[in-house]
Amino acid sequence: MTTAIDIESLDIRRGRRPVLRGVTCRVGVGSVTGLLGPSGSGKTTLMRAIVGVQKIRAGRITVLGSPAGHRRLRRRLGYVTQSPSVYPDLSVYANVRYFASLFAAGAAASRSAIAEVGLTDASRQLVGNLSGGQRARVSLACALIARPELLILDEPTVGQDPVLRDDLWQHFHRLAAAGTTLLVSSHVMDEAARCQRLLLIREGRLVADDTPAALREATGTADLEQAFLHIIRELEGK
Repeated sequence: MTTAIDIESLDIRRGRRPVLRGVTCRVGVGSVTGLLGPSGSGKTTLMRAIVGVQKIRAGRITVLGSPAGHRRLRRRLGYVTQSPSVYPDLSVYANVRYFASLFAAGAAASRSAIAEVGLTDASRQLVGNLSGGQRARVSLACALIARPELLILDEPTVGQDPVLRDDLWQHFHRLAAAGTTLLVSSHVMDEAARCQRLLLIREGRLVADDTPAALREATGTADLEQAFLHIIRELEGK
């Protein structure tokens, strides 16, 4: 298998309002793909559709060879939402151990996942006493515990300091080098250069799907933010 995610002609509506319109793309196995676009562009909706928890109007999504949401994917896919999905009245370690127990993983695996997100020193603290950025890292540790083949990360670096953000991106690339596929959303354009491939969404449409280098070359600029602006202005006829 060379394709982890295969999306064809995806349409999603909320009531009468279109959220995603005719999205077609593929994400390769063992890659770090960035899903970029402004807030409200449809990034989270697309991720929810890939995970299988979003009702779609039309189109097809295949994930690791199975239809999105199929029960075969439950142990193969990890999903970290924007809002931390952990228990505030438990410690960092207790949260990760709970999720580890669902996958028959032991204490050593729990400690390793906590260390990977830089929370070893805070492992005994209650999650409710942590900062927003730290709580997001606890969610990431809980997702890593199962060693998923596909990891869907919805703005995982929001609220992180620059050093930790760099550490997380380095870790994402180590995971990809070991065979994990990562789809990482962001509205911060300076993170685009950290990805091997970029999907740019605007107003529910996929307006770019290429490598950072190819996007720079196609738009004649060394700056990815300027490249994106060039693409958007061309689409708008400006």
